[in-house]
Amino acid sequence: MKSRDLEHLFYEWDGDVLVLNILGTPSAKRDVIGKVRANQLKVSVRAQPEGGKATDYMVGFLAKEFGVSVSSIEVVYGRESIHKQLRIKAPKKLPNSIEFE
Repeated sequence: MKSRDLEHLFYEWDGDVLVLNILGTPSAKRDVIGKVRANQLKVSVRAQPEGGKATDYMVGFLAKEFGVSVSSIEVVYGRESIHKQLRIKAPKKLPNSIEFE
């Protein structure tokens, strides 16, 4: 990546690991990867926000979207918050709904 202001990006590559900043929305009508808002990618899931269960559900949803196992996704912070950072080890695919430069 060229020297750009990384503070405004919702993602960063750390070798083969994709680091994503997420704005989570629990209790949604459907599971969906939404648009980028500032430096976060909006991800909505149907799960209820009880003790990190929505984050666990989101990790499972994103594992399918990126073609990896659940164990390949680390929640860096935000397990019980709407603001999260995830590390996805060696994603096999990138969802079409996300624009990576």
